[in-house]
Amino acid sequence: MNKKQKTMLIRIIIASITFVLLQFVQSSGVLRFILFMIPYLILGYDILIKAVSNIINGRVFDECFLMATATVGAVALAIYSKSGDYNEAVAVMLFYQIGELFQSYAVSKSRKNITELMDIRPDYANIEQDGKIVKVAPEEVEIGSVIVIQPGEKVPLDGIVLAGSSSLDTSALTGESRTRDVNVGDEIISGSINLSGVLRVRVEKEFFDSTVSKILDLVENASSRKSKSEDFITKFARVYTPAVCLSALALAILPPIFNMVSGSNPSWAMWIYRALTFLVISCPCALVISIPLTFFAGLGGASKAGVLVKGSNYLETLSKAEIVVFDKTGTLTKGGFDVVGVRSNKISEEKLIEEAAYAESSSSHPISKSIVKRYGKEIDLNRIASIEEIAGEGVVANIDGNDVACGNNKLMKRLNIAFEEGDVNETVIHVAVNGEYLGSILLSDVLKESSKSALKELKRAGIKKTIMLTGDRREVAEKVAKELEIDDYSSDLLPQDKVRKIEELLSGKEKGEALCFVGDGINDAPVLSRADVGIAMGALGSDAAIEAADVVLMDDDPLKVSKAIRIARKCIRIVYENIVFAIGVKLICLVLGAFGIANMPLAIFADVGVMVIAVLNAVRALFVKNV
Repeated sequence: MNKKQKTMLIRIIIASITFVLLQFVQSSGVLRFILFMIPYLILGYDILIKAVSNIINGRVFDECFLMATATVGAVALAIYSKSGDYNEAVAVMLFYQIGELFQSYAVSKSRKNITELMDIRPDYANIEQDGKIVKVAPEEVEIGSVIVIQPGEKVPLDGIVLAGSSSLDTSALTGESRTRDVNVGDEIISGSINLSGVLRVRVEKEFFDSTVSKILDLVENASSRKSKSEDFITKFARVYTPAVCLSALALAILPPIFNMVSGSNPSWAMWIYRALTFLVISCPCALVISIPLTFFAGLGGASKAGVLVKGSNYLETLSKAEIVVFDKTGTLTKGGFDVVGVRSNKISEEKLIEEAAYAESSSSHPISKSIVKRYGKEIDLNRIASIEEIAGEGVVANIDGNDVACGNNKLMKRLNIAFEEGDVNETVIHVAVNGEYLGSILLSDVLKESSKSALKELKRAGIKKTIMLTGDRREVAEKVAKELEIDDYSSDLLPQDKVRKIEELLSGKEKGEALCFVGDGINDAPVLSRADVGIAMGALGSDAAIEAADVVLMDDDPLKVSKAIRIARKCIRIVYENIVFAIGVKLICLVLGAFGIANMPLAIFADVGVMVIAVLNAVRALFVKNV
């Protein structure tokens, strides 16, 4: 408990003891009034002050106004009727404050849990100065600086390992308990924890551009993007509260006046009591508190599972997912192509690989990296005069004064070079020098171990259609689609073709359905942005993914896609449960209150009881382990 909650608990205990003791004290008149006002004011002085302050500032219709009106009205009725029964006013304030304390504790507890889940902000960085290790703020470390990370310390900044080897705990980022081994030359991600060896790391990004900073910023700002449900509740409360206040006023005045006109007893006290009961029942705090709390807990629970959602609006849209579109390379497949064959009748295999490696040396495409890796030697940049990358086709470079073309069938056709078709089950990269075809390199991309399970889980989750978009050849795409049992696929697509395909799918889907696109977040930024929900997968360290996507999965497991959808659906289900429950109970109790059947205890349940139940239900969204 925080200080404010402890203070409130002390007030409740003192007031409760006083209230119980007063039941055994014989008193009447002014003395009785003064005695009962002691526990009443201990409990409600802040409510009364806030109600008056809000009225002065033009914010009349809120829960403080409703509680102040109801309890002060109950006291006034006791004085008017000379009954001396102030129990109801004190009891209403007591149970209201107990409910507020419980709700405050539940909210702060969930916030604390979420904060702990995202406790990845580094406190310091160890930097070498004059042969000594000095602790400095991560914000002060410049790019190119060398930092030292001891076992058990958080990785403060993104960088490259210069010396040492270790295992990293990335669970705070990915939601998985697996470790990652790093050695010299490997990239290292801020926010993970160094488990074993000492590492010397060259800083590649400033703190404000680091992975941990971007993730924290994303999570902290997620609550600012409101869902339609939250906007509805906000607008609903603005209309609902003044409406019920006017209804209560009408209930207090119109029936007595009608009775007076008809010659009957006006029964002012009875109708005012009913109106006050009506006011207590009508308080919309269960909705106003529980709905945002549900989304907040849902966002926190998703973060715990390694699913970062940029706002509750995206969480709500994700829950409506009916169509899931996948990029192939790096999403369903490992993206790490292996060279499985070299074909050439004119030069040696090693020479063909060398020509291709130099031409592909500046590209970040997985195929290019695989060829350079297969070459296995250092690239001499002095030999390279120019390199031009042609999207979706390949590269054209000038190496040692020779024009080298390295790419797929489309590139060969563009350059009018006769070539030999390769194995339809492999990815084929053709190599030509000075317009002469020299041979081809065969590469194969391997499916991720969990891809098949991921597609089955999506079907089990109720996804109507799965689609794969790829720039690869039709034969390769068909093979992958059949193996994974994907409903439909499109191949030979350039980046702009993928956007066009997404546009077609969006225009053809039914109203109320959402389309998700899942990609690696680096080459698919336009498509991620255009889909109803863009999901970037395996985005550790990828600035493009965090910027372009609406949902960021912090590891490369496609099973997380169905997990994210189930988390979103659970959250929205809880939201609807709370809306139906809170409004349903209140409407029933309001009718009962208007007819005099509901009394103040039932009114307190309709307000405080419903709020507590709704808050407890909302906190369920935080628990996603078995979703």
